[in-house]
Amino acid sequence: MSFTRSLALALGAAASLVLAVPSSAQDGYPNRPVKVIVALPAGGSVDMVARLVSQQLATDLGQPFVVDNRAGASGQIGVPAVAKAAPDGYTIMVSPASFLTTNKSIFKTLPYNPETDFAPVTKLVNQAMVLVVRDKTRFATVADVLAAAKANPGKLTFASSGDGSPQHLAGLLFESRTGVQLLHIPYKGGAPAITDLMGGVVDMVFAPLPEALPHIKAGKLYAVGVLSDKRAVSAPDIPTLREGGVGNVVLSAWIGLLAPARTPQPILDRLNKSVKALLQGDARAKLLEVGMEPALDDARPLGQVISEEIRLHADLVKAAGVVPQ
Repeated sequence: MSFTRSLALALGAAASLVLAVPSSAQDGYPNRPVKVIVALPAGGSVDMVARLVSQQLATDLGQPFVVDNRAGASGQIGVPAVAKAAPDGYTIMVSPASFLTTNKSIFKTLPYNPETDFAPVTKLVNQAMVLVVRDKTRFATVADVLAAAKANPGKLTFASSGDGSPQHLAGLLFESRTGVQLLHIPYKGGAPAITDLMGGVVDMVFAPLPEALPHIKAGKLYAVGVLSDKRAVSAPDIPTLREGGVGNVVLSAWIGLLAPARTPQPILDRLNKSVKALLQGDARAKLLEVGMEPALDDARPLGQVISEEIRLHADLVKAAGVVPQ
């Protein structure tokens, strides 16, 4: 049984109704089920992390943590639901970086403010990004990809999990640093993007390693290279793009845990403490096995990381000539 499926079965698919409780109940938090919103479909790396963390939190804190997938509109369905939820710790969110950073530059307006509408708890994991293709004979190396892109400007397609996603940002970075022009095809999540790549609908995906690794191992996809300075610990056989002659395309994607703004600090502290203990235990080995690196770092709080990356990604999006939608 696959890792993702075993987690899904362990948690179950039923959603739980959240009832209002007095604010004083924070002293006994949690005393009823907690909803964990993921603004992406089931099956991708963010969903995988959410289910692992939810399972571990449920065991540690004694209440169900139920994953609620609310996909679509590049996070603009699920993320606002958390921003508007009661700040009582019973609605929290596991989110990719892009919904909190790149979206600010990709869209003219957002139904949430990533810097003021949330109480960041902590980063959960970092993910290496990997350029994957289906046709190994056509794209054996990154040089082959560049040659094809230069010969057919704007025709080589890359899929992503949506506008502003890490996959989209990686594609923009690749275009910006290499001078090629690709055609972006956004999907509602990483899993359907990978599915269409395997079906030959698109040419490539700049994917988080955990989403692509099972298909790489199964021989269904071919990894051209990782977008990092060094090879991934969980996939040491995959070269870096730098090794292929493209050394300035470096990007990783983090996944974080957040609650609505004004959530009481004792609740945030309890979640933070529990998650740190869990990701330094058995969960750490599980994450490394599927291509993720636990990323619990107090030196740079998640709120600070979000603010810094909003500005960095804005510069990249502007340099790429992307017009906000």
